[in-house]
Order: sequence, then structure tokens, then C-alpha cells
Amino acid sequence: MRGRQVFMESLLAHGVERIFGNPGTTESPLLDSLAAYPSIRYVTALQESIALCAASYYAQASGKAGVVSLHVAPGLGNAIGMLYGALRSGSPMVVTAGQQDTRLRLDSPVLGHDLVAMAAPVTKWSVQVERADEMAPILRRAFKVAHDGHPGPVFVALPIDVMEQETASQPAAPASLWRAPLPDPRGIAEIATLLLNAAKPVIVVGDDVARHGAVPDLVRFAETVGASVWCEGLKLHAAFPTSHPSARLGLPLDPASIAKALGDADLVLLLGGPFFEHVWHADAGPFPKGAKVVHIEPTAERLAHAIVPSIGLVGSLPHALAGLVETVTASGTADFRTSVTRRNAALADLKAKEIAVQKMRAEKAWDRDPISMPRVMAEIRAALPPKAIVVDESITASIDLARTLDFENPSDYYGARGGGIGQGIAGALGVAVAEPGRPVLCITGDGSAMYAIQSLWTAAHAGLPIVFVILANREYRILKHNIDVYRQKFEISSQEPYAHMDLGGPALGFVEMAAGMGVAGTRVTKPGDVADAIRRAFASGKPHVVEIAIEAKR
Repeated sequence: MRGRQVFMESLLAHGVERIFGNPGTTESPLLDSLAAYPSIRYVTALQESIALCAASYYAQASGKAGVVSLHVAPGLGNAIGMLYGALRSGSPMVVTAGQQDTRLRLDSPVLGHDLVAMAAPVTKWSVQVERADEMAPILRRAFKVAHDGHPGPVFVALPIDVMEQETASQPAAPASLWRAPLPDPRGIAEIATLLLNAAKPVIVVGDDVARHGAVPDLVRFAETVGASVWCEGLKLHAAFPTSHPSARLGLPLDPASIAKALGDADLVLLLGGPFFEHVWHADAGPFPKGAKVVHIEPTAERLAHAIVPSIGLVGSLPHALAGLVETVTASGTADFRTSVTRRNAALADLKAKEIAVQKMRAEKAWDRDPISMPRVMAEIRAALPPKAIVVDESITASIDLARTLDFENPSDYYGARGGGIGQGIAGALGVAVAEPGRPVLCITGDGSAMYAIQSLWTAAHAGLPIVFVILANREYRILKHNIDVYRQKFEISSQEPYAHMDLGGPALGFVEMAAGMGVAGTRVTKPGDVADAIRRAFASGKPHVVEIAIEAKR
């Protein structure tokens, strides 16, 4: 058996159904082998970063490892930014790149470089297969490491001559590994005591709550203790139903603003996330003064890593939450139950007021020209078909999105982690491949879309009926907000205009770009046309771009 056959058979053994890639010469062994493995479909991208991002979102949406085929040093370099995003997202992936013939190692071959060193900083493990005999054990370990602890990408370099070497080594099926530890009962008891004595508990959730299937347990827990639920500022999943009375928004990205959002909480419970990703430094911490902090993680690697909690607990999130509900319910006094009822009623009242405020905000800007962001989100909500999935990279429109659209299940929503832009339009490809029976709506800005606009070609080529809503304000609006904050924080009195942050002259034409890649498009400039344009796009059963002209920063 040749190395390339061991490679393909190993993919089969690990249940791989898709390879996302951009082909090149050193990938010839892989590409030439695909015909013999029809159950593994190759999803072609026009640039490596798009293949990488699509595979990352595929991994998140399918629960399976994403497999990527890149092309030597420049191709891996193209994908590094999205590889960083996959690492921060915790996407289990096996990323490969064809490598030049090892016999050319000393000759500085065309496109040759140390791929392992390039990938190492943004992967959990980076390795090159040096002999065909190593192919099976390296791939078995690669899939294991990708799923171990906090999941993430692994990189494997595949020299073209090694792929053609003969070997007696056989592919190995993965072991049945059960990784979730039960939480220590002593930790459960300690945390329960804090909960029973807290007057205003607050929960902050990360993506692992959704990834580990703990959302139903979290809903019951929040209702049992009468706590509000916030999510991280940068999130990939909807880890709590957004319409629930306890649900609040995403937290800001600087410590002082986080502490302000959490208000007068006396107990902050952190569940399944890195906590916290900041943009701006602040001398104060992210927690209200005097608040107790509890940190619960499914693995030890992130427990108390960047924060110092009062109590930290490692364990399966569903079991930890169920254990806390059981202990608190059994130990709670009549006064505690009365307090919980009062807190839950207050949260329901706050939720109703927030919905009313957002409705008023939209009505106030209802007829604004260009279209206001609250109006756009209201129209999108009206046009969404049943069971639709939203892939969100709306950035400066994200608050209006969060206040307008409801996401009841983790699979209803995919955001972006890491801060790199372009993830939405490319990631929607992977979500659509993983969920072929559900409508997919991607919401992105014009600046973000241009980082991965070639994704439209892949959507057409693969027949993925994604509706791409591109919010066109002809600017990098988030950067304008950030320079305002920068000037304020560093006491800079500059009144200079925003340099190099406008995208007009010439204006970007997304309908025209889409047409050049085989995707139909609609340009919308009137608010009353938004919903109908989106409905017609979904009804077409094909990928479609809806470019919406929205208000710019004033």
C-alpha cells in the first residue's frame, strides 16, 4: 500500500466525508486518489484561506473534524490568518499541505519552506510525515490531538515522494475515547453554598456550553438560581436561548466596560470559555468590586488561566450544572426560593423593556435613508424562513442583530472568534455543507466580505443555496469606532478625519462581483424592499447576494 492510500484509508477510518482545499502540484497524490474514494467529496475553494475557514465552520456545525488540503508554503501562508481563527474557535481540524519531494530538501526548491515551523504557532501540533511507515500513526494521533482537551487544528505536511512510498503500515480506526470527567462533589457543594447566599448572581457563558451540549442544563440552572446570563463578546455559538427572560447581550471587550455591564453582581459564574478577550487595557479588573468569582471548565488547561476565581471546578458541564441544580434545590430555604422567584420576575420585566426599547429604536429610524441598522435587522427577521441558520459577521450591526433576532438552539447561529475578518462569508460555506437541509443566511459587512469574496464562486460551484446579505456602508465602521476610543483613552485631542477607512471611490459593486462568479444578486437601497429581496433569494434555491446600502457612521 502506498502512502497516499494509507492517507485516504485513514480518512475513511475516521469518518471523513469532506476535504476542503485549493489544489496544487504537490497535492497531486491526494487529488489523483479521490476517484477511488467517492464517499469523500472535495470542496474546491479559489484561495487557501477560504478552504481553511470553511472547514473550520464545517467542524463546528457537523461535530466532525474538518480536513483541509493546502498548497506548500505560499498556500499555507495564505491560510495562516484563518488558521489562527480556527485555533481561537476550538475547531477540531486536520490541516494538510503538500510538501516538495524530500530529495530536493537541500536544493531550495520552488515554493519550498519549513511548513512545520510555519504552522506551529497556530496549531496544537505540527508535524511532517518523513516516511510512509509514519503515515498511519501520525494521522491517528492528529485526529486524537485535534479533539483532545480544548479542540483545535493540527497540521500535517505531506511530501510528494512520501505519498508514493510503499509501506506495510495499515490505517488504524480511532479508539472510543470518553474524555468528560465528572466534577468533584466537594466543588459542587462549595459552589452551591455561594449560590444559596448570593443576592444577585450572574452567569457568563462561553462556546463550550453549546459545544458540550449543556444548553438545556444551563437554562434549568439559570431559572433555579434566578441569574441573568451574558455571553462572551466574541462568540461562535449561541450558548443560551436569546429569547429567554434571563438572556442578556454579549459583553464588551474591555475590563472596565465588562464590570459596568455586570453591575452590582455579588457572584459571577463563568462557564466554558477563555474569559476574557480584551481589545483595550484597563487598570481595573472585569468583575464588580467584592463579587465572588466561580470558574467551571470541561478541561483543566483553561481553568484559572487568565483569572483568579474564588472557586474553580473541572468537569463535564452538563453534569456540573445538573449537580448544582440538584444541590441547590435540595438545600434551598423558603427565603431562597422567594428570592429566586423575585429575581426571575425582575429579569422577565427587564427583558420585556429591552424588547420595547429596541422596537422604539427601530421605529425612530424606520424611514431613514440610507437604511438604518435597526430597520435592516427587523426586515431580516421578517424574511427568515423556518429553521434558518444565521452566520453572523455583522460587527457594528451585531448589537441590533442580537436585540432583534432570536436563536433558540446552538445550531441556529454561528459567529466569529479571534477577531480576524472575512470569516462569515467563507464560514457559511462550511455550515451549508454540514447542514444541507437547512436555509443558511450569511450577514456580513462590505469590508469583511472583501477578505473572502471568492467564497461566492465556491457556493455556485458546489451548489450551496446560501443567501449572502452584505451590509454596504462603504467604510470600515468598526475602525472608526475604535479610533474614537483610542483618542479618548490616550487623551488625544485630534479632530483629524478617519484616514483610509472609507471604501468609496470607486464604490464596491457586490452584485457585479457575484455575477462574475456565477451568483445572482440584488441591490437594495429602499428599506421596504429588504424583506422581499431576501425572501426571493431563498426561494430561488441557489446562492444569492443581497447587497443592502446602510447608513454610515456620522
